[in-house]
Amino acid sequence: MRARRTPLSLAAALATAAGLLLAAPASAAGSSGAGPAAAQADTVLTYGGAAGSAVAVGDVLTSSLKSGTTVAIRTTSGGTTGITCTASQFTAAVTANPTAPGTATESVTAHTFGGCTSNIVGTTGVQSITVNNLPFVASVASAGTLTVAAGSAGTIRTTVVINTILGATTCVYNSAGLSATTSNTDNSITFANQLFSLSSGPITCPSASYFSATYGPVTDVSQAGSPSVFVN
Repeated sequence: MRARRTPLSLAAALATAAGLLLAAPASAAGSSGAGPAAAQADTVLTYGGAAGSAVAVGDVLTSSLKSGTTVAIRTTSGGTTGITCTASQFTAAVTANPTAPGTATESVTAHTFGGCTSNIVGTTGVQSITVNNLPFVASVASAGTLTVAAGSAGTIRTTVVINTILGATTCVYNSAGLSATTSNTDNSITFANQLFSLSSGPITCPSASYFSATYGPVTDVSQAGSPSVFVN
C-alpha cells in the first residue's frame, strides 16, 4: 500500500504488507467488481490512482514480493544469519474502507513462503514455513502505516521446519503484532526487522527471528485488470 496521496499528505512509509487494504460508498459497498466501477472516491483505499475509484468492501487484495527482493528472516535484527526466501505472497479481503483520512481494515487470509534457504550453523535446508492462526487483522492508515494483529484464531504464529545435520527440527515463533509502511510510489508494503519470539522447539532453534520483506505492487484482483491499490 502507499503513503497517503497529496493533499491528504504523504506520510512515513514502512520499509512490510497485506496482504497489505477498504469501505466504499454505500452504493458500492459489498461490490466484488462484477458491477460498474465505483465513482471517483476520497476513501483510504483506491484503485486506478490515488484519486481513483474506492476499493469495495469484500474486494480481494494480493501481492507477491517486490521484483528483485527477497524475504529475510534473521536471528538478530539487521543481521546476516538466518533464512532467505525468494518467494512470498499474501492475500487479504477488505472489511472496511472509510473516507480519508482514516483507517481501512482487512482480513489477511493467506501468507505463503517458498524458495527458502538457511545459513544458520548446523542447518542443511528449510523444509517449510507455515503461517498459522489465520486470518489476521490488518489496519491501513492514511498516514502510511500498516499494522497486523491477531485474529479470533489466536496469536500470530509461524512454524518453521528446518533440516539439520541431526534431522528435521520444528521451531514455532509468535509475534505480538507487526507494523509496516506503505508507499504509493510503487504500491508497496515494507516490513523491517519485525520480531518473532520462539514459542516452542529444541535448543537448536534460534531464540528469535526478525522478519523483513517488501511486497508490491498490491493489487485488487476483484476488479478487471487487477489494478494497483493506493493509500490516501
